[in-house]
Amino acid sequence: MNLYDLFLKPYESYTTIQIILEAIASTFGILSVYFSIKKNIWVYPTGIISTALYVYILFVFGLLGDCMINIYYTIMSIYGWILWSKSSEDNIHVEVSWANKKDWLFSTFLFVLSLGLVSVIYYYKPFIDNQFQMTFEIKKALGFGHLDWANWLDVFTTSIFLVGMWQMAKRKVENWIFWIIGDIICVPMMIYKGLGITSVQYIIFSIMAFKGYFEWKNSFRNSN
Repeated sequence: MNLYDLFLKPYESYTTIQIILEAIASTFGILSVYFSIKKNIWVYPTGIISTALYVYILFVFGLLGDCMINIYYTIMSIYGWILWSKSSEDNIHVEVSWANKKDWLFSTFLFVLSLGLVSVIYYYKPFIDNQFQMTFEIKKALGFGHLDWANWLDVFTTSIFLVGMWQMAKRKVENWIFWIIGDIICVPMMIYKGLGITSVQYIIFSIMAFKGYFEWKNSFRNSN
């Protein structure tokens, strides 16, 4: 399989508006990560545009876990925007710190909770895909037998990103570790789902996340 088949061929069946929306969402997503690296509060308004668009895109393509996480991203972006505003002396940049034991305990709780909730959603995926109408055939289809490897990865990455987003709102250096792991996993998953533009976005995200980790780490070191 060549690069055309992997990244471009799926778009032959997409509408123009779907392609445009994915391109806009990816662009604002990259801008959001850039502002996050710079500890700039514009990470949130740009991120909100991206995540709101991806709620629609991911629902259409059946990635319910990532659809949920983008709803969470949108809500958490508002929460993080408020926290960063209160913690910024110039209303633009913030100081960062390392997570403590309490932060890790809550992060573990969020991860486990997310695994459970997203698994339940995938259990009922046939019911959801049928516009929440229960029939005899749909009832028989409930369960985990209909999930493929991308769906299971979606459950896992959703939980990873959930923790990463919360730690970013709290301005913890370790948030980048979660983004690195999740971004790398999402590259093959998005290619498999036919979202080539988004898979390229996650490649860029992975590189930027490494840069973000070292910049935040050095920033904390220089401030102490």
